[in-house]
Amino acid sequence: MPPSNTKTLRIAVLADSDTRWKWGASTAGRVAPAAPAAPVLDGFLLRGRATPTPRQLAEVGVRADSLREVTAAEFLRVMAQEPYDVLVLALVGGGVQAVLHGLRRVWEGRTDRPVVVTGYVGVVYEKLADGLLLRHGADLVLANSRQDAERFRQVYEGVGADASSVTEVALPFLGGAPYTGEHDPYTVVFAAQPSVPETRRDRAYLLERLVRHARLHPEREVLLKLRSRPGEHTTHLEELPYQKLAQRLDLPPNVRLVYGNMGEVLDRTDLMVTVSSTAALESLHRRVPTVVLTDLGVREALGNHHFVGSGCLASWDQLDAGHRPVPDEEWVARQGVAADGRYERAFDAARERIAELLGRPGGLPPLAPYYTPETAPGYLPGVLARHHLAPDGSLLPGAPAADREPGPVRQIVRRAARGAYRHGVQRVAPVIRRMGEL
Repeated sequence: MPPSNTKTLRIAVLADSDTRWKWGASTAGRVAPAAPAAPVLDGFLLRGRATPTPRQLAEVGVRADSLREVTAAEFLRVMAQEPYDVLVLALVGGGVQAVLHGLRRVWEGRTDRPVVVTGYVGVVYEKLADGLLLRHGADLVLANSRQDAERFRQVYEGVGADASSVTEVALPFLGGAPYTGEHDPYTVVFAAQPSVPETRRDRAYLLERLVRHARLHPEREVLLKLRSRPGEHTTHLEELPYQKLAQRLDLPPNVRLVYGNMGEVLDRTDLMVTVSSTAALESLHRRVPTVVLTDLGVREALGNHHFVGSGCLASWDQLDAGHRPVPDEEWVARQGVAADGRYERAFDAARERIAELLGRPGGLPPLAPYYTPETAPGYLPGVLARHHLAPDGSLLPGAPAADREPGPVRQIVRRAARGAYRHGVQRVAPVIRRMGEL
């Protein structure tokens, strides 16, 4: 599949949540080799608990030439028939591994297959080895910083896996105008996360401290930036939405709950506050003063341990007293978020690598994941079975919609089932959990 000066590049992105769609589609735009015509981008949303709603897709702000919802079986059928040049897998690790094995099967005997790219949507602070080995087998495994690239290679080389796929880039959705000074009114933004912290007590504490800060500084505007509305899911489950906790409080007039694109919110932000959200890296890239909270401790479970050495760790007490963090420049540079002109060149290596693979004489070899029925016989079958795939990557009997497009009735049933699941997670499961604690 050699590149051509006249050929329009075709890129497919498979994503399983709103944030991964944002990462995958943004990545596709960053790593596409230069060509006279803009590439054609087809989006595929993997059906599941976190399949994004139209509102979430609109908020992400990334457009595609086509976009549709699919099962793994439906997606593999498309990949067996359509001649794409590049495929970006923006999925959780198990999803990447399953699709890699399925693709290996449907592309059996082909050398003109697409270049397969995968990576992480943000900070990698947990399950490093597990997540990385589940992504092994793609042609490019993107690392969002120099620090991550070094760690990724160490993991692959440490288990005897080929590490040549690791390619250093940066978070693809960074950008926007650099911070130039205080706004009127001075605006504090707390970037909420769906699953961090996890408990009602901790989430209520953070909300109460946000309200206290607003009362102490009535001249400031204090925004609670929310990821999803009740009933919607993101990459992570959110059992206790801040919206519901806020209903029990008497919010002062300078506190507002906001949705929308993070970049647009950052345009008016003077102080970004979070526990460990990727929004902190977006904020640091734009040189907005950024705080990673220590109130609940600096712990791996919270993800804020990733920011040790950043100069951004602080507590609400310090913020109430007027503290303004100063980021450590060396730490920021190692995270790939330095806004000094280097960012636009961060994707050069990936573009060159993809162009090289597209022009490889004789085409591309079969995909070769580290996990096989020989290396992980007690683990891999379960990973693949969750996506209705057998250990050899073939479809299991009864795989949903394996041989036909879903009809109107099937689509209605799927929407109803997903709504019931979300209701169970957000309403029923917390009640059962609380009853178990009595």
